[in-house]
Amino acid sequence: MGKTYERIDGRLRTFIESQPLFFTATAPLAADGTVNLSPKGLKGSFAVLDERTVAYLDFAGSTAETVAHLRENGRITLMWCAFQGPPNIVRVHGRGEAVLRDDPRFAKLVARFPDIDPSRHGLRAVIVVTAELIRDSCGYAVPLMAYEEDRDLHGRRFAREDDASLSAYFAKKEHIATSLDGLPGLPLPLPPSTV
Repeated sequence: MGKTYERIDGRLRTFIESQPLFFTATAPLAADGTVNLSPKGLKGSFAVLDERTVAYLDFAGSTAETVAHLRENGRITLMWCAFQGPPNIVRVHGRGEAVLRDDPRFAKLVARFPDIDPSRHGLRAVIVVTAELIRDSCGYAVPLMAYEEDRDLHGRRFAREDDASLSAYFAKKEHIATSLDGLPGLPLPLPPSTV
């Protein structure tokens, strides 16, 4: 039923790019650390960079667990499920990096996402994942659900923020600069955006 792939191309790439929702999972090295699982959406915020590398835009939120875990150990798994059409689940297990706003690579990476205005969502970083293991599985138990559209709430909420107010917002949140387990999260104050 499951198959291992050497690269993200062809039918596999088409499947991944057509999903409106995917999930990320990370964890700290500590055995008693908090495992993080997050849904990701917003059309245009995900890109296949090459046959073994994918990336997504990391927008403002109430924690920065993924950034903290990647800074500590780099382990990440991404998962897509077919909620419509033939059943399928794809997982990309790999090494991730949070490319932050003051990184020289940041503007070039953001340019790889031409179908979304990142300034409307409080862009914090670009998460770049290099695949180490790519697998699919049947997805027979995943329910059929209909996608209607992206919610506009995130964009409406963060479009009114500039760099200074976004930094102030993050400074008030308990788990942005430090993760739930006390790991370094998003460096604050937030560097000015280069895009």
